[in-house]
Amino acid sequence: MTCSPEEAVRGLWRTVAARDFDAFGDWLTDDCVYVDMPVGLALAARGPVDIAKRVSIGLAGLAAYENHDGLLVADGDAVMYEHSETWTFTSGETFVLPFATVHRVRDGKVSLWKDYWDFGAIMNHAPAWWVESLASADTSWVYDATGLI
Repeated sequence: MTCSPEEAVRGLWRTVAARDFDAFGDWLTDDCVYVDMPVGLALAARGPVDIAKRVSIGLAGLAAYENHDGLLVADGDAVMYEHSETWTFTSGETFVLPFATVHRVRDGKVSLWKDYWDFGAIMNHAPAWWVESLASADTSWVYDATGLI
């Protein structure tokens, strides 16, 4: 049975909250595109495996992560989700990052995932060691979505 667009988005975010990167394929189409809009379309990821790699760069090494459910609005296959995340770093720093996320859903799975958030908020709150670790992160997931979205 195919789930509704709202159910697909909520299922995806339960999976993100659990940091169950192996289960992303349960909620994402094989050709799903993920974009952190503040960093641009040239640094998108495509497909569940690469999207999991991309998302894990930020979340896997945290001491704790919590997604705070918020407003979800659906219009056919388009779903907008306003939420926030609490990031707790292994060195003790904690901050809350507000998000607005836009999804497109096809056949019960998310086919487009665009996150809108404040890049400055991360840079102002994340510890220097975490920011520095981004320079050596796995970038095998990089997909240039310019012209696609």
